[in-house]
Amino acid sequence: MIDLHTHTFFSDGVLSPFELVYRAKSNGYSAIALTDHIDYSNMEFVISNIVKAAKILTESYGIFVLPGAELTYIPPKLIKCMVKECRKLGAKVVVVHGETIDEVVPSETNIYAVEAYVDILAHPGHLSEKEAEIAAKNNVKIEITTRRAHGVTNREVAEVALKKKAKLILDTDTHNPENLLTKELIAHVLSESNLPIYYYDVMQKNALEIVNGCC
Repeated sequence: MIDLHTHTFFSDGVLSPFELVYRAKSNGYSAIALTDHIDYSNMEFVISNIVKAAKILTESYGIFVLPGAELTYIPPKLIKCMVKECRKLGAKVVVVHGETIDEVVPSETNIYAVEAYVDILAHPGHLSEKEAEIAAKNNVKIEITTRRAHGVTNREVAEVALKKKAKLILDTDTHNPENLLTKELIAHVLSESNLPIYYYDVMQKNALEIVNGCC
């Protein structure tokens, strides 16, 4: 299993990077990205520590750990510049906190994110056809989330993304150990998203594109 959207106690998760990764490995993960919430106030501190942890964990536990970041509540016009800065700091997976209907997120976050060539647009809420079309063109993965509140629009997101041939990815947005992937959780979320169970293999291939691009 590959999960490219998780949080540690460097933002609003409850686990240290070391505990989160070991629990993920125990659940059968082969790769995980640590993508704590960042903005201009904490990006250097968070990314530098995640980069350090990811290297040690990959070498120690035999699970591929990717250092990343989730750009959260960034003024949309600043997203492109911030993506570049995150990559310079060592973030291998750049996620943007999309326009979930569960929160008040700056409008146009989705469109600026897919135009900025991020790796993943997380929980995009009411994904538009234009956003999906640009995501497909720029190879930005669109997230189907297992996180309940953000996942209310999963079915709608899947339908629009598939219509415009944007690539889907399944992530957990993990904040605590109970959020980690299991076979039962995967089957449940795919069913609610009106996706067949075999489609998880497609989503894992899409995730693997990001992982391989980090090597």
